[in-house]
Amino acid sequence: MSRKLGIIAGGGSIPYELIKHCQKEGRDFFVLAIEGNAEQKYFTPDIPHQWLRIGQAGTGFKKFAEEKVQDVVMIGTIRRPGIFDLVPDLRTAAFFAKIGAKALGDDGILRALVKELEAEGMLVKGIHEVMPSLLIREGVLGKVKPSKQNELDIKRAIEVATELGRLDVGQAVIVQQGLVLGVEGIEGTGELVRRCGEYKRKGDKGVLVKIRKPQQDMRIDLPTIGDKTVEAAYKSGLAGICLHAGNGLIVNEKETIALADKYGLFIKGVNPSEYAK
Repeated sequence: MSRKLGIIAGGGSIPYELIKHCQKEGRDFFVLAIEGNAEQKYFTPDIPHQWLRIGQAGTGFKKFAEEKVQDVVMIGTIRRPGIFDLVPDLRTAAFFAKIGAKALGDDGILRALVKELEAEGMLVKGIHEVMPSLLIREGVLGKVKPSKQNELDIKRAIEVATELGRLDVGQAVIVQQGLVLGVEGIEGTGELVRRCGEYKRKGDKGVLVKIRKPQQDMRIDLPTIGDKTVEAAYKSGLAGICLHAGNGLIVNEKETIALADKYGLFIKGVNPSEYAK
């Protein structure tokens, strides 16, 4: 018998894809849907779930224990929380006090959350262990292909993103005609793309490359894009988007690829080691 799965669900369709997978496989599951992130349309009465704020992690731990959850997956996009979202319950306040401020600003909180869940006797899994078909495949996914200059820029962006990732700073880089227009910091991918639109040059358009940090835990915060990323890339005059093959996710994949085709942008799953040659 398969182990009961707890799903911590953020935004986008990916959590629902996992729910459908569990239903098809006959796997028992329970969902903690994050308010302000998870999409209400997916959580009908027949889906076993509970809504909670980000600051109610302690409440979530308790609910998973009551539901006898054994494995946990964190999946879906999480927007930057507001003050109300972060007001902690008592258990979460104790959690933040224990990990300290040094965990803020990188993947520290997520890593600490994994440890806390596993201290409760649950095993945190990556989506690649539960439903690997959700990960982006290698190669061009839509109708549009990158140009020769785009490929040179992809190579340069991968080099920069890899070093950026080693420093645990960000996952995304934008390069145009060999020049680095911007690297991702605390602002997130969307804001990176927006501000780089102000720096674009004439001629061959730039590319956005988003890859997993070399030391990153595959169970948390995998590189993710979606239709909002495509919209931003189009408005900023980019040629296309690359995502780490086998290590990244596309929210609403079919719709996102169709939108890229409409705008004349490419989406490509890349293997960084292939560009290191």
